[in-house]
Amino acid sequence: MDLTAVCEVRQGMAEWRRVTLDELSPGGFRINRFGEADPSQPLRIRIPGLQMLSARIVWQKDGAIGCAFAAPLHEAVFAHVTRSLTR
Repeated sequence: MDLTAVCEVRQGMAEWRRVTLDELSPGGFRINRFGEADPSQPLRIRIPGLQMLSARIVWQKDGAIGCAFAAPLHEAVFAHVTRSLTR
């Protein structure tokens, strides 16, 4: 689902940074304008309305990253989050 939501992400012990989530699915997400990331390290993300989630980077291109959640979101959780983020 295409959307725009401000979230916080971090890798390792780096500081939390605010980013814009541009796409979300039960299996993962895309962030544009992320910059360089280390695909060997897990990424932590805080999406409004959810607990902190872990993900791995599966692709990088032109400063954008695509990530897969460590455990996919349950469809009811995904529906709730997308409703709250697209209001």
